[in-house]
Amino acid sequence: MTIDKKKKGSELVITLSGRLDTNTASGLENALRDALNGITSLTFDFEKLDYISSAGLRVLLSAQKAMLAKGSMKVTHVNETIMEIFEVTGFVDILTIE
Repeated sequence: MTIDKKKKGSELVITLSGRLDTNTASGLENALRDALNGITSLTFDFEKLDYISSAGLRVLLSAQKAMLAKGSMKVTHVNETIMEIFEVTGFVDILTIE
């Protein structure tokens, strides 16, 4: 998985490509740890993300909880496979998906 971060003021866009799974989730956690300082708007762009596992969902949930206290988070460009995972797990009710 590759992680591309673009920061503009207090907005951060993270574009993920590949697979967000057990092997890559810790890399995203580490990337988020320092990147969220001073951020009030977080966007995950999933246009190039092929798959997300429960480990990836856990990272998203942690990010969502962190952003609730200081701003907003959304997920964009979700493909059918990942949307189905979001629906089955109830994440459609937790996340803002555009």
